Amino acid sequence: MQLLNRVLAESMASSSWIRRMFEKGLELKKQFGADSVCDFSLGNPDVPPPNQIQTVLEGIAQHVIAPLSLGYCPNAGIPEVRSAMAQKIAKEQETSLSVNDIVMTVGAAGALVSFFRAVIEPGDEVIVPSPYFVEYASYCGHFGGVLRPVPSLRPSFDLDLKGILSAINVSTRVILLNSPNNPTGVIYPLATLKKLADAITEINETRERPILIVSDEPYRVFAFDGVDVPPILPLSPWTCVVGSFSKSLSMAGERVGYFVANPQMPDHGKLIAAVTLTNRTLGFVNAPVIGQRLAGNLTNAKVDLTIYNRRRLLMADVLKNAGLQFQTPQGAFYFFIKSPVPNEDQFVNALLDEKILVVPGKGFGAEGYVRLSYSIDEAIIERSRQGFKRAVEGLRS
Repeated sequence: MQLLNRVLAESMASSSWIRRMFEKGLELKKQFGADSVCDFSLGNPDVPPPNQIQTVLEGIAQHVIAPLSLGYCPNAGIPEVRSAMAQKIAKEQETSLSVNDIVMTVGAAGALVSFFRAVIEPGDEVIVPSPYFVEYASYCGHFGGVLRPVPSLRPSFDLDLKGILSAINVSTRVILLNSPNNPTGVIYPLATLKKLADAITEINETRERPILIVSDEPYRVFAFDGVDVPPILPLSPWTCVVGSFSKSLSMAGERVGYFVANPQMPDHGKLIAAVTLTNRTLGFVNAPVIGQRLAGNLTNAKVDLTIYNRRRLLMADVLKNAGLQFQTPQGAFYFFIKSPVPNEDQFVNALLDEKILVVPGKGFGAEGYVRLSYSIDEAIIERSRQGFKRAVEGLRS
């Protein structure tokens, strides 16, 4: 008996790895106590929001009893917030933007789902470098889209341009990039992005339905070691950007994000209008108004990245001490580690024996690796040191 939609059922099977590790973590914490478990499974931003957020919230509270202060707003977002976003994103993207280029959404996820609803028809393909955030398959699959992963280069995890271009066919509709990347932490270099964008611009000259390049950037501020996150909008008129404030302001629960269409894109106004419509008809209606006002008043603020960087360096030291192979992440707050044995399940289970939780790489479309989040206290990272070492030594012996 087939109760569920087939695509959704397959997606649930893929995402079950993250859910399984989360549930296993709860079980271990109940059995041994939370202080005995090192849980690296979830990317939940735990660094406090910027101090300014309290002042902004107090200001919002002073006007909260005014008529419609918590009522519906324009579906594309509060106009003054969109204007503030236009200034912020224009600076990041080195592109002139106006309020008419931006839709405020329910997180970056809401932006992607609304975008896919606007442009995807059944059978359309979305090319994504792998490893990738597992829910991408669901975001496009809801509307009949098919995710087509293309393995990234190893060990750098940079884009395989030849592989991406070879994967393009008549059904290709979107190339979805995520930089800084979850789960690898890689930041795609400008030269690579430019080559890709130039190729897509040329290909689109012969297509009735253009291929769109979408850059998913919720981790944009998380860039370390002096590495810059290149802007995508100046590289081709066929580009869009989505992002959120879940990580940069540690307000994931407010669910505030945005969609930006390149103003140089032919018929870009139609795309903005379509995403505004799908934002409403998918049931979001509009992004939460308190979250919008918070984001609009904190466009120049961000969490204390020095905390994340200390954790990153400490985590790298712990993993190096254990003899593991990895690329130190340039951005985001994840490590993607090569398993010391071919079957990463063995590595995951060995770590579980040490009360350490990570997520198998197969959950991100890349077997033979595991992902861990260092969005946790430094004391937990340090506490895991000997456990990682014992697990690796046990497997190799």
